[in-house]
Amino acid sequence: MPTAQPHGGNLTAAAAQLGCGPSQLLDASASLVPFGPSLQLRWQLVSAALGLAPRIYPDRSLSALRGAIAAHHGLDPSWVLPGNGAAELFTWAARDAARAGVSVLPVPGFADYPRALACWGGAWIPQPLPLSWGESFPQQLPPPPPGAALWLTNPHNPTGQLWSRQSLEPLLQRYALVICDEAFLPLSLSGAAHQFSEEGQFSGERQSLVPLLAKYPNLVVIRSLTKLHAIAGLRIGYALAHPDRLRRWAGWRDPWPVNGLAAAVAEKLIAPGRCQRRWQRRVHRWLAQEGPWLRQALGRLEGLEPLPSATNFLLVRGVTGDGAPRSLQALRQRLEQRHRILLRDCRSFEGLDDSWLRIGLQDRRRHGQLLRALELAQASSVC
Repeated sequence: MPTAQPHGGNLTAAAAQLGCGPSQLLDASASLVPFGPSLQLRWQLVSAALGLAPRIYPDRSLSALRGAIAAHHGLDPSWVLPGNGAAELFTWAARDAARAGVSVLPVPGFADYPRALACWGGAWIPQPLPLSWGESFPQQLPPPPPGAALWLTNPHNPTGQLWSRQSLEPLLQRYALVICDEAFLPLSLSGAAHQFSEEGQFSGERQSLVPLLAKYPNLVVIRSLTKLHAIAGLRIGYALAHPDRLRRWAGWRDPWPVNGLAAAVAEKLIAPGRCQRRWQRRVHRWLAQEGPWLRQALGRLEGLEPLPSATNFLLVRGVTGDGAPRSLQALRQRLEQRHRILLRDCRSFEGLDDSWLRIGLQDRRRHGQLLRALELAQASSVC
């Protein structure tokens, strides 16, 4: 049996295997905003490339970028540590977690957390999550088992559940270290059926643990700019935590973990202003429209059960007529080979098997393309 890829969005390898160019693929295996990067971001990248950023060493303290991130979250810059994507920061979080003791990881969950813990010989135990839940968000996280460190993903990957801050705060008093990955939080909506308002009262950001940082020095929040702005190639994320912890991490890492181009673009991208608010509203409108629409459309296809999601992907279960699990691997492979559409193979998520797929939301045109391909792939499996 082929091994599931630990991450979606591997366009180069998929294109080489299928004998086409990466631009010929419809990639629903990664969960990025489908209409980015914005023209503003592209212009900033060109300006940075034509300036000094490629020629000189980056500022090792990344003071300008830290200042912009701090202003965005209402923190002092000493509480901010930018990184080479969230993945690099998980590695340093795992070093602290391994030192603290046994980690608790909700499953199914992101494979990068065990990867990071394995770097330091860190032990972990699973917290199995129920694989059915209600339609309205936020929800209550089921009580996790005892341990020294707790890893959270909010909203959760791959289920798309959004946990309430109210249910998470008591856990900060139970664990020596709590690491909360909020990579998808800017792409999330709370409420029923992806409610949306221009005022933002249904934004998933209302469940962020960032406001609790000053109260709990054992809390680490890790963020990414990749998902919201569709800039996976720039590799930019950041950790928010007590300054003492971040100074220790800074002493462990390479001298220049963030390249000059990524730092220059991210500084402009995250700065508060009208452009950022307009982009966020556009993303939320898209999510509120396309999430429920695609879930309803997928639910009409035989053998597919899309689960409720607060964010920009849907976890889909394969079921037979009597409700038993049904493998979706042959369907996924037909979509790749015949239609050049990539869906996320979920076998790399602890606790999921070949009866699950994850689909990243696209725009309406690509959703139509995906649904037509699914209908053809299912029809060919019957013939």
